[in-house]
Amino acid sequence: MSAIMGVLAPDLRLFDSNGTEVRLSNYIGKYVVLYFYPKDLTPVCTTQACDFRDQYEEFAKLNVTIIGISTDSAKRHAKFIEKYGLPYVLLSDEDHSVSEIYGVWKQKSMYGKQFMGIERSSFLINKRGMLIKEWRKVKVANHISDVLRYIQLFK
Repeated sequence: MSAIMGVLAPDLRLFDSNGTEVRLSNYIGKYVVLYFYPKDLTPVCTTQACDFRDQYEEFAKLNVTIIGISTDSAKRHAKFIEKYGLPYVLLSDEDHSVSEIYGVWKQKSMYGKQFMGIERSSFLINKRGMLIKEWRKVKVANHISDVLRYIQLFK
């Protein structure tokens, strides 16, 4: 199963870096950028996280919440948040169940080895909880500014 544009976003029930349960349905009334990324504390994922951090105030002005999701543990998320001063929530999808629902749990290969992992993707969810835009196979360069520009034009 994967996310389908124009329908209610699949709800999620995951835990943040403090062990607090977070549900997507708690954000009804706000726009949400839900971004899936492979691994905390790695170069490309750190660049992406810091780009969201650096544009955080611009998203906030537009009433947009940023939520990052990976299969890393809450403890690893806490280190990542602390080390880079990330002002938004990171959720732990250790069993990759939410990643599967959103269709981002994919077979990947590196150095000739096949493995399963998260395909870097972002989703925009509107105030009513509907999926309205997706970005798949994201390249980090300019991605966050592209998402921000899309939201500014959309609103």
